[in-house]
Amino acid sequence: MKTGTFKRFFRVLCLLAMAGSLSGCIYWIRAYQTYLQMSEFDRYFNTVTTDEFTLQFKEPILFSKDFVSLSKLHASEDDLTLEGRRWRYWFRKVDANNKLIVPEIKFYSDLNFNKEGKIIAWSFSSLFLQIAPPKFLEVSLRSLGGAEIDTEKKQLRGNSKLIDKITEDLPKKPAVLAQLGKPLEIKDEGGIEVYLYHFLLETHLIEKGYEDRALSEVKISFDKKTQELIRMSGRFAGLKVSINYRKFLNEPSGEPS
Repeated sequence: MKTGTFKRFFRVLCLLAMAGSLSGCIYWIRAYQTYLQMSEFDRYFNTVTTDEFTLQFKEPILFSKDFVSLSKLHASEDDLTLEGRRWRYWFRKVDANNKLIVPEIKFYSDLNFNKEGKIIAWSFSSLFLQIAPPKFLEVSLRSLGGAEIDTEKKQLRGNSKLIDKITEDLPKKPAVLAQLGKPLEIKDEGGIEVYLYHFLLETHLIEKGYEDRALSEVKISFDKKTQELIRMSGRFAGLKVSINYRKFLNEPSGEPS
């Protein structure tokens, strides 16, 4: 058996294990098929950056109902468009008691679907790009093409070794804090400072037992010496995201992480 065929066969076995553990949920199969597309990123996807970052799906597989099944959450807004529908998820900064911060600090993520209900675009607003710069966001998505599948946690771990590294300046702490404001907490981890923020998803319906998913705990890490943003992690509408920006740099700056 050829190496490529063997790897694909193994991944299918992983998928069957995941699907079996979820009582045969078909949306995991479509999610896995989308994952396979990531290995040929330019064939199946396109990215556009304006004041937003948008991932476009050239041959969409996932349906709108899959996102509800996976996240257990509904969007803040559901609007008709010329192509089909747009779901907008609003995340608003809150304090330790989940009260909205004044003046308001918020960002959104959009899912756009065609008339068949399949996703055709996924966008992130400008504030989100303060903690996930467009070039780093794109390269982290590309890294999923060689991602390791954790069948127990049902997660993908991107492989930065399989992609071309980029030369890009990392955001500095003063610029990021000017947009996000004061954090809930600051943790000292040696040469790194970790800033903790909470954002609450505006949603009209949450499946019972998943109420905690409406709260997004976002951690952003800065190098003390260089003041550069080096990591970001959080959960957004049930989607867990963690990016170590130094892994994608052609010439990493600061001390090794």
